[in-house]
Amino acid sequence: MNKILERLDLTIQRKITESPNNSHTAKLFKKGPEKCAEKFGEEAIELIVACVKKKKPAIIGEAADTLYHLCVLLRSKNISINEVLSELVSREGVSGIEEKRKRKIK
Repeated sequence: MNKILERLDLTIQRKITESPNNSHTAKLFKKGPEKCAEKFGEEAIELIVACVKKKKPAIIGEAADTLYHLCVLLRSKNISINEVLSELVSREGVSGIEEKRKRKIK
């Protein structure tokens, strides 16, 4: 299960080359990063609403939708999920306060 985001990213890479008539991923990708960002934002809001108003199964479903659309958005900017995961690894064990302070210095 720990490689599911990497497999999702590979699937997205493959799907973006397909016909937009056959692939939701290709359709989003063809519309550009702005549309991908918009769709990610919609899904993130749906996740927030689910967390406030709905039960666990709905939250899990919305979280999965949000992760998928995040991966599509990243790919639309030519960023792999592994780049993001590497960034998380570099932050592991660093307090949020310390990590935020370091970003301000850069």
